[in-house]
Amino acid sequence: MKLTVVGGGSTYTPELVDGFARLRDTLPLEELVLVDPAAERLELVGGLARRILARQGHPGRVVTTSDLDAGVDGADAVLLQLRVGGQAARQQDETWPLECGCVGQETTGAGGLAKALRTVPVVLDIAERVRRTNPRAWIIDFTNPVGIVTRALLRAGHRAVGLCNVAIGFQRRFAGMLGVSPSEVHLDHVGLNHLTWETGVRLGGPEGEDVLPKLLSGHGDTIADALHLPRTLLDRLSAVPSYYLRYYYAHDEVVEELRTKPSRAAEVARMERDLLRMYGDPALDEKPALLARRGGAYYSEAAVDLAAALLTGSGSPYQVVNTHNHGTLSFLPDDAVIEVQAAVGPQGPSPLPVAAPDPLFAGLMANVTAYEHLALDAALHGGRDRVFRALLAHPLVGRYASADALTDRLIAHNREHLAWA
Repeated sequence: MKLTVVGGGSTYTPELVDGFARLRDTLPLEELVLVDPAAERLELVGGLARRILARQGHPGRVVTTSDLDAGVDGADAVLLQLRVGGQAARQQDETWPLECGCVGQETTGAGGLAKALRTVPVVLDIAERVRRTNPRAWIIDFTNPVGIVTRALLRAGHRAVGLCNVAIGFQRRFAGMLGVSPSEVHLDHVGLNHLTWETGVRLGGPEGEDVLPKLLSGHGDTIADALHLPRTLLDRLSAVPSYYLRYYYAHDEVVEELRTKPSRAAEVARMERDLLRMYGDPALDEKPALLARRGGAYYSEAAVDLAAALLTGSGSPYQVVNTHNHGTLSFLPDDAVIEVQAAVGPQGPSPLPVAAPDPLFAGLMANVTAYEHLALDAALHGGRDRVFRALLAHPLVGRYASADALTDRLIAHNREHLAWA
């Protein structure tokens, strides 16, 4: 079995490789190809990847290349984890929206739109090249904004599934609080990528006992603190929102915080320099502890589980993925991409039935789905008016003067990545 990682020079990659090594029985990987244009960085990551596999006695081989076509040739699955523009572009995404009083964040709001505009054309080009060499290959997208990127891939007819680590993070955290194995915890997880709520936490499977009230009663303060939201809000929602809902529920508070502290991009850039220095140590043969602070917790477990289900029919029977709505949420279009529990196998994901969400959640989902439709239109066809319309539709912007000013800033900061600008 051959799996290719596009963006393989990412500092995330050793986390992924560690999962491949530990979970070899779930996913019998024979060849791992890391593709990245940054040759020096790629060799550092590739060297550590080989040492991690060797330390754990994994027989698979690691190949590094800057040749995308060679890297994806014959791959059974291609995992996308690229960042167009690097951390420098992320720094901009997190900065210029603040000038207009809006959240600066790389996956949502104006910064998220900028990332989508840079990313969608690149991802679609990669996917077309994968299809030319192996039309049956699955594309697993971990590249943000996952919902919009996955929607672009599915719209173009690719065998694609979007993946995020938010759900598996909650699963692991709740399992620890309940004193059970993570495999015993099934989440009633509903929403869009980075716009989700845990409306139930069931033991044993989709029909199991819902212990969310017990979790909120016994651990509500701890959960709320981790989300940086008030405990009273969780009680009033009777649900656990993802961390990203804080950008909506506490928008002005977050803007003030972002204006007064170093950006996450700057923090990550410093961390990446330290990680790459560590990766260059020939004695290092395991992922360093610092990597846990880089983000992407449990990414490897989620990726292995999903790849195994798609390629071999093994792995967990139900997984949280990003895929077409197809009537799962009746108030959204069929071609909307939602993030829900699905039965996943070689034919792809099939969403499980979802109880009608609270109108408080459904209204925001519908609003952001409309934004994502307009964002994809802007990413595919370009033009200032399309960018403006997407920004005006986003609930974190929503004011025409702000949308106008943000449009100008977005184009100015991203001109080198926008073929139409």
